[in-house]
Amino acid sequence: MIKKLSIFAFLALILLPAGVMAAGVQGSSSIYGSPDDRAITPFVSSVQTVVLTDDETYWLTYMREEEKVARDVYLYLNEKWNVRIFKNIAASEQTHMDAIKILLDTHSLPDPAAGNRRGEFTNPDLQELYNDLIRQGSSSKVEALKMGVIIEETDIDDLNEGIATTRHTDIRTVYSNLLQGSLNHLDAFESSLAKL
Repeated sequence: MIKKLSIFAFLALILLPAGVMAAGVQGSSSIYGSPDDRAITPFVSSVQTVVLTDDETYWLTYMREEEKVARDVYLYLNEKWNVRIFKNIAASEQTHMDAIKILLDTHSLPDPAAGNRRGEFTNPDLQELYNDLIRQGSSSKVEALKMGVIIEETDIDDLNEGIATTRHTDIRTVYSNLLQGSLNHLDAFESSLAKL
């Protein structure tokens, strides 16, 4: 019962940073669209006890580190360029990481990010991706914002694949909320690029 309540409470917070970040780019009133874009899908079912498939296990483990890639890249680019959007969206990515961690704990899966510092990843493909993103994003502010677009487009594709492979309502609900957050982030990066 405690785990179900903690997931429910966390789902209520997953997209909250989007509202907090609304003033994050060059004084604009909103970088995420209308308040309806930030609506949170209600948690409609209790956590199921069905054993996870290999695909479900893969995507939960992968998404935990993929969200960490996004957070770590945005923290790095914020320090490099001091562009507020990176700091704001990094905070949202931390929330996304936390949501996946709750699912890992709920389904008794090990955390691939445990013990890894910023910029360190268990998955070698994600380590390489992180290295490539910070290298390219270090060349200019424009390239940094383009890296944000790439990260969010990749996250959207992967979340859609994760949604398609799961039978668990709790996982699908979290992925759907994270997907909406990534769509909001993509809009923010594209809007920022359009203003340059």
